[in-house]
Amino acid sequence: MPVPHLESIGFSTADADTSAAFFTEALGFRQLEAPLVVEGGPYASLIGLPGSRLKLLRLAIGSEVLELSEVLDPSPGARPGRAVPADSRSNDRWFQHICLVVTDMEAALVPLRPLLEGGRITPISTAPQRLPPWNTAAAGIVAYKFHDPEGHPLELLQFPPDKGEARWHVEAPGSIPATGPVLGIDHSAIGIADTAASGRFYRELLGLSAGGDGVNSGPEQDGLDGLMGTRVHITGHRCQEGAGVECLDYREPTGGRPLPADQGFQDQAHWQLRLRVGDLESIAAQAEAFGARIISPGIVELGDQAGLIGARRALQLADPDGHRLQLLQN
Repeated sequence: MPVPHLESIGFSTADADTSAAFFTEALGFRQLEAPLVVEGGPYASLIGLPGSRLKLLRLAIGSEVLELSEVLDPSPGARPGRAVPADSRSNDRWFQHICLVVTDMEAALVPLRPLLEGGRITPISTAPQRLPPWNTAAAGIVAYKFHDPEGHPLELLQFPPDKGEARWHVEAPGSIPATGPVLGIDHSAIGIADTAASGRFYRELLGLSAGGDGVNSGPEQDGLDGLMGTRVHITGHRCQEGAGVECLDYREPTGGRPLPADQGFQDQAHWQLRLRVGDLESIAAQAEAFGARIISPGIVELGDQAGLIGARRALQLADPDGHRLQLLQN
C-alpha cells in the first residue's frame, strides 16, 4: 500500500453499539469484527488518556473503514466526555464529517426520512442541493448534510458522470460491492482557519497531494451548509488511493468558533484520521514548525497492542486547527 494512506476515519461516541446500529441499518455499513476492548497500555497513552478503558468498533463501507471509539472509563482524574455542542454550525472549526458517495440521492434518503421526521437525526441542509453550472469544479454534484443521532455531521454526495474518482463510477478491483446506494467514503472534511497553513501541513509535512481547489458560494451552498451568505474556500488533499482530506475555509459568514483547547478523545466532537506514513521521526521532528501539536508522549511503541491498529509504532498529533491524526509506521 503506497504511503501516505488513510487507513480509517473515526469519531468518539457515547455508545458504540447504538451508533453502529445506525450506520449499518440506515447507511449500509457492515461490521468488520467484534468490538475490541482496550485496557490501558500504550494505545491509551498514545491517544492522551493513559490508563483509560476503551471500546473500538470498526465498520466498513466499500473499501473504507469507520472506527467508533467509546471511552468506557477515562484516565484517572480525567473529566467526563462532552456531547457535540447543540449549537454547532458548519463554519465552526470543530466541524468534521465523512463524505459518503451514493449512486442515487433519493434512494439513499429513503431509510433516513423516518429518522429525520422522528427527530432521531437532524438536518444541516434544507434539502439536497445540486451545485450550479457556473461552479465548474463542482457543477452537477448533488449533496446533502445531516447530523447522526449523536450530532456528528455526515454528508451524502452524488457525483455526475464527469466528476469524482473513477472508483465511484466503476467498481474498484478488490472492493466489496455495495448492497445499497452508499458506495464508500470519498473524504473527511474539516473546518480550518488558514488554507495556506493547512496545505503546508497536509502536503509538505504529511505528503498528501493536491486535489480540487475552488470557492463555493450562492444559495445552493447556503442550503447545503445551513448558513446565510456562504463563501467557503475548499481545498482537497489526496492520498495516492482511497479517501482524502478536504479543508473548508469559511470566509463568510464570519464567527466560526475554534476547537476548544481542552478537547479530548473522550469528547463526542473528537474525530481522528488514522494515516499510515513512511517516516515518523521526520514528521515528529518537524511537526511544531508546521503548526502541529504532539498529543502522545512522542513516538509510542505499541508492543503487544500493535495488532489493534496494524502498526508497531505510532504518533498522535493535532493539526494547525486542532483536528486529531494518528500516524502509523511499521
